[in-house]
Amino acid sequence: MAILVDENSRICIQGITGKEGSFHAEQMIQYGSKVVCGVTPKKGGTTFMGLCVYNTVKEAVQEQQVDVSCIFVPAPFAPDAILEASEAGIKVVVCITEGIPILDMAKVLAHLRRNGTTLIGPNCPGIISPGRTKVGIMPGHIHKKGKIGVISRSGTLTYEVVYQLTRAGFGQSTCIGIGGDPLIGTDFTFHLKRFREDPQTEAVVLIGEIGGTMEEEAADYVLESSYPKPVFAFIAGLTAPPEKRMGHAGAIISGGKGKAEDKIVALKKAGIRIIEDLSSLGKTVASSLGEMGIQPDK
Repeated sequence: MAILVDENSRICIQGITGKEGSFHAEQMIQYGSKVVCGVTPKKGGTTFMGLCVYNTVKEAVQEQQVDVSCIFVPAPFAPDAILEASEAGIKVVVCITEGIPILDMAKVLAHLRRNGTTLIGPNCPGIISPGRTKVGIMPGHIHKKGKIGVISRSGTLTYEVVYQLTRAGFGQSTCIGIGGDPLIGTDFTFHLKRFREDPQTEAVVLIGEIGGTMEEEAADYVLESSYPKPVFAFIAGLTAPPEKRMGHAGAIISGGKGKAEDKIVALKKAGIRIIEDLSSLGKTVASSLGEMGIQPDK
C-alpha cells in the first residue's frame, strides 16, 4: 500500500503553465503519475502538454474527477491557491511554494482543519510512493519500492537518505517532505499514525532538524502509543548556535526550545534509534533491520 497518494490518484497541477509547474508536471508524467489536467486563471479552455487547462480548480474537479492538487504558484498567490483546492473538495494538497508569510499560513491552516484537507508543505519537495506515483519535485530515479516510510523536514536530506537506503537494498513505501516552514500542514506524528496502519511499511525514518517541537511531539506519540514498528531518526543542526537561522524558516532555535540535543534526548527516551552520522545512515538502518529479521527488498 501507500499513504495519501497512489497509482489511482488523479492529479491537477495549479500553475501548470509556469516555468516550475510545466517542468515538474512533465517529470511527474514521465514517472507515471496520473496528471490529468492543469489550472491557470485566464487560460481555461486551452491545452498544455496535451492536458486540458481550467480557470478554476472547481472546474477541474467537475470535469476530471481530480482528488490531488500540486501547487506551483508564486508565494503571494499560493494561500488562495491552497484554499481554492480545499474549497473544491480536494482532500490532499501538495504545496511546493516557499516564502509564504506566516500570518497567511495561519489563516489557511485554520480553514483546512475545518474542511478536512490534508496539506503537504508549503516549502516542501512533495510526496512519492515509489513505483506508484509522485506528486512534487522528488527525483524519482533514486527511489525504490519497498518497506521503509520516510518523513522529512528537509528536501535535500530526504534525497540523501533515500539514496542511501536504496543503495543498502531497502526501498521505500512512501516518502513525504513535510516542509521547512514554521507553519506547515502536517507533522511527523500525523504521518507516523498512517505508517502505523500501512501493512507495507515495516520501519520508519524521521529526518528532523533544529527549531520547533514536532520531533519531541513525535517522540511522545511513539512512546505513549507503544509504536509497533522500528523508528530511526537523524537530527540536522547539532552544532548550530542559538538564534541562528539555518536555511529553513522553521529551523531556528528560539526561546530555549528547538535544540538538537533536546530532540535527541526525547527521541532516545521513546526508543527511537538515533543516527548521528548522516553518511552511514543507510548502512546503519540496514544493519539494524537485519538484526530484527527484516530483509532487504528484492
